[in-house]
Amino acid sequence: MSELLTFGWREWVSLPDLGVQRIKAKVDTGARTSALHAFKIEPFEEDGIQQVKFHLHPNQRDSETVQVCTAPVIDQRTVTDSGGHREDRLVISTTLNIGSHSWPIEMTLTSRDDMLFRMLLGRNAIKARALVDSSKSYLVGKRMRKSKQAD
Repeated sequence: MSELLTFGWREWVSLPDLGVQRIKAKVDTGARTSALHAFKIEPFEEDGIQQVKFHLHPNQRDSETVQVCTAPVIDQRTVTDSGGHREDRLVISTTLNIGSHSWPIEMTLTSRDDMLFRMLLGRNAIKARALVDSSKSYLVGKRMRKSKQAD
């Protein structure tokens, strides 16, 4: 990529491989790996390939809307969160779309029910692609209004 993108501290993204048309992500350079809110995480094997089925609430402050996703598992890692708690998490690879840009990223699955953002976009997903302007929002993934979406 010849020129780096500039992200705001939060961006609208989509995850087309998972069928997620829009989700607000917090860009978190303090997090190495991206994380996606997931619950009812059910690993299974199909045709010799490790997979995972999981549910997610794609909208902030909305526990009613549920999306069911399936993805191949590429790894399992122990992740230490910002509070110092360690957790074993499944890792998937999926395509990230932001604005007119698209590339594959790795993402861990974890419950983010008590967190404001359903997705964290970590530094490995954006390194060599983007800079972050922490004073701005939605610089690349412009706000996509469906109906009344809370900020």
